[in-house]
Amino acid sequence: MRFQHSEDIWRDHPELVPGVIFVRGITGDVAVDDRLATFSELAAKRLATASEGEMPEIQAWRRAFSKMGLKPTQYRCASESLLRRFRKEGALPRLHPLIDLCNAVSIAYAIPVAVFDVSKIAEYVEVRYATGEETYLTFAGETEHPPAGEVIFADAEGKAHARRWTNRQSGHSAVRDATTDVLIVAEALHGTAREDVESLVATLTDELTALWQATPRSGILSPSAPEFTT
Repeated sequence: MRFQHSEDIWRDHPELVPGVIFVRGITGDVAVDDRLATFSELAAKRLATASEGEMPEIQAWRRAFSKMGLKPTQYRCASESLLRRFRKEGALPRLHPLIDLCNAVSIAYAIPVAVFDVSKIAEYVEVRYATGEETYLTFAGETEHPPAGEVIFADAEGKAHARRWTNRQSGHSAVRDATTDVLIVAEALHGTAREDVESLVATLTDELTALWQATPRSGILSPSAPEFTT
């Protein structure tokens, strides 16, 4: 399986820095509470001095959403939504150890982190503009068709595994109790995106290795090296 962004995405968002991790052997019985507390504390410290909307990482995504014709405060990138909820409630909902860990890392870095069950993906994932013919499965089990021009995560069968780029993932490839092999994607657009995504990927790789005794593979993509292959 491979992951990549289309040439059109690189053309329209040359500041993009994606980080990708592939890992096997994930289970749902790992205790992550201590790690969640550490990353949540980092997020809380940042929020003590600035709201999520003032963070450069979030402002960059708001500009990208505006460029795509979306209202930034109506459709928020995943990290902004998580930070907003964390600021209001002081915690995030617990779903699965891996998702909980990735969400905690996401708010610590203010960078969207997506996690996909590889067994539910056909051949590849490409972040590209929709044609209008793709299908998207909501968590409620409803089927949607992203309009042409919307940025989606698409596979070889025309399934959209995320809508509005980093706004909303699909229920089809969401991590479940039976999930074992996953693809993790972090994307940033702000001024220090390269160093921050490299740090985030290294941090998550260390956590996956320690918590699941796994051997993750990772990469940082660019226009000259746009493809990650598992």
